[in-house]
Amino acid sequence: MTDDRTSSENSPGENSLVLVHTTCADRDEAERLAADLVERRLAACASIGQQVVSVYPWEGRIERDTETPLTLKTTRAMFAALRARLNERHSYDVPELLAVAVVDVNADYIQWVHDWVGDRQGA
Repeated sequence: MTDDRTSSENSPGENSLVLVHTTCADRDEAERLAADLVERRLAACASIGQQVVSVYPWEGRIERDTETPLTLKTTRAMFAALRARLNERHSYDVPELLAVAVVDVNADYIQWVHDWVGDRQGA
């Protein structure tokens, strides 16, 4: 059960909250991408995590690299523009880019996200 004053169902649609996850080559790249996407109002918030070790196949070999995770908060309406900018600015040939729809969110938080990114439909 949710308290309507503090939580809001994140109904599907252009105004719904989306978490976007990617990994970066290092902390500097994560900070650069985070600042760029927030300054351009494509994301309301960017959270940079601690380094992780990723294991993946690439060009016929199993690779093992340290990467820095980056999580961005945006709206469904802004996701396409955020994805385009991230793909343009990311150092990887094939950047990991996962978008996860949020099913429930603090009402004040989603309002704060909308206040920053607006409803510019992909600007």
